[in-house]
Amino acid sequence: MSFLEKLKNQILIADGAIGTLLYSYGVDSCSEELNLSQPEQIQNIHLAYIDAGADVIQTNSYAANYLKLQRYGLEDSVKEINSAAVRHAKLAAQKNAYVLGTMGGNRGIKTNSITIEEIKRSFREQLYCLLLEGVDGILLETYYDLEELETILTIARKETKLPIIAQVSLQEPGFLQDRTPVNDALKRLEALGADVVGLNCRLGPHHMLLALEQIELPAHAYLSAYPNASLPAYTDGKFHYEGDPAYFRNSAKAFREQGVRLLGGCCGTTPEHIKAYASELKNSVPISEKVVKLRPKKIIVEPHVPKREFTPLQEIVKERPSVIVELDPPRKLDTTKFFEGAKALKEAGIDSITLADNSLATVRISNESLGYLVKQELGMRPLIHIACRDRNIIGLQSHLMGLHTLGMTDVLAITGDPARVGDFPGASSVYDVSSFELIQMIKQLNEGLSFSGKDLGQKTDFSIAAAFNPNVRSLDKAVKRLEKKVQFGADYFISQPVFSEEKLLEVYEHTKHLNAPIYIGLMPLISSKNAEFLHNEVPGIKIADSIRQRMAQLSDDPLQAAREGIAISKSLIDAALDLFNGIYLITPFLRYELTAELALYTRQRASELRRTNYAENTIY
Repeated sequence: MSFLEKLKNQILIADGAIGTLLYSYGVDSCSEELNLSQPEQIQNIHLAYIDAGADVIQTNSYAANYLKLQRYGLEDSVKEINSAAVRHAKLAAQKNAYVLGTMGGNRGIKTNSITIEEIKRSFREQLYCLLLEGVDGILLETYYDLEELETILTIARKETKLPIIAQVSLQEPGFLQDRTPVNDALKRLEALGADVVGLNCRLGPHHMLLALEQIELPAHAYLSAYPNASLPAYTDGKFHYEGDPAYFRNSAKAFREQGVRLLGGCCGTTPEHIKAYASELKNSVPISEKVVKLRPKKIIVEPHVPKREFTPLQEIVKERPSVIVELDPPRKLDTTKFFEGAKALKEAGIDSITLADNSLATVRISNESLGYLVKQELGMRPLIHIACRDRNIIGLQSHLMGLHTLGMTDVLAITGDPARVGDFPGASSVYDVSSFELIQMIKQLNEGLSFSGKDLGQKTDFSIAAAFNPNVRSLDKAVKRLEKKVQFGADYFISQPVFSEEKLLEVYEHTKHLNAPIYIGLMPLISSKNAEFLHNEVPGIKIADSIRQRMAQLSDDPLQAAREGIAISKSLIDAALDLFNGIYLITPFLRYELTAELALYTRQRASELRRTNYAENTIY
């Protein structure tokens, strides 16, 4: 009798997690490679699940595709590994179990990390390998991204008439990470030709059953469920699961009542968990009707947010010249000079003080704490830089939620300098996301949703700045990045410092089509050594030869060199104000008196320009 014919009249028990068992045996590398190096171990795991009562087993091929195998240098072994995976499963199954060729999802929460074209190529290669070996069906499991699953399901349905099981994974019961209701998602998969639709991974029995309560019985397909044993624990450097098989046995009948006909296990489940299922449901008759607790199709997030204290900078700079100044948090605990500088800059009339996030991977006082004090004690707008280097996705979202709670809604999203360039070269760089994805995360918070699609109950109101480096060989490519950042949600840009009038004009010509305004970066030089260091050793900064020569001529006169640096900056401000409304001044070495002077000069020159323009446009 065929697999689908069996499902028509009875509940089938599937196997559990191959990877969990291998990990418990000490395997901490590519599990799929063991199809080649340790075939007996793979066959023994299949036999253990069959002996426990599994009617259906899956091949050890979850991550045996080009995209995942290339992490181990095994991308040229796709056919060999998948073929071996099917042979081992069939040898173990004989006539006692159906064999499903397993293919796992590639995209996680970072949906833009892999293109659909890459996914298509990788999927087709693996699919053909499994089909050639004669599996009884295809199991598509652990798909967080619905676009990916719909894409590869369409391909699979065209290539084979074998049964296809399509399973999504949820961050929370009821919704996929793109906020598609799970009931709608499974209907879409059924319409694309899936014979079995369901859920696997991420959730244990309790939360998976909550999700199943919202899922209608499919019109033509059948339902499946492969819950995790529990949430993973981490002890002595190893992950482990503590799910009790008895708990699985107690939940088995509840899965039947929700219409599940194919019931297996995912992470943490062992033959004991599958034996528990089998003891309750082996050969049971499935239900044909159920009462569904449907949720609203769309979460409506309350639009209320705390009242903004400051008009967004992107709105200000579109209306008038605007000056913001970077004042780095100090490396030591004494903040006296920092706050002296902040007060001087406030008196200079700047629109915001910007606070870097451990720039050049050098440890400084938290910009969040200093930003809050600047806002509370001085009444100034803090613009908080957020680097992807130091926090994973969890930390980044928590940090952003904290900024929202403190009323600091102006942020600059940057990738950040790698840890190895800083004063802790042995530290790790996280980079869970790039600046593009960080911008996307912040924009999603403004919709009241977490990066994983969870309802936050309230919308944030962040104004999102993005970084721009004009000091590159190909400005066209740099502008393409700006356009992409706008697509991801950037409201305006802040540039690296520019040191020539020619570069200012070049930047203007390349960016004048953008709707997002630019704060052009300017930084006063204080010495020839300072100029040479910035030019030769700091990423993203290049200084014109003529300016370096001017500073070199004053290398023996520090005071005059600093005045020359101010003079250079003032001439650049004059040129910049003809092209840009936004001026971003970067304070060197907490020398705030320099940027305060330049801020006052900028305001004065902007006023003069306004009066001149008014006079020229007035008809007497």
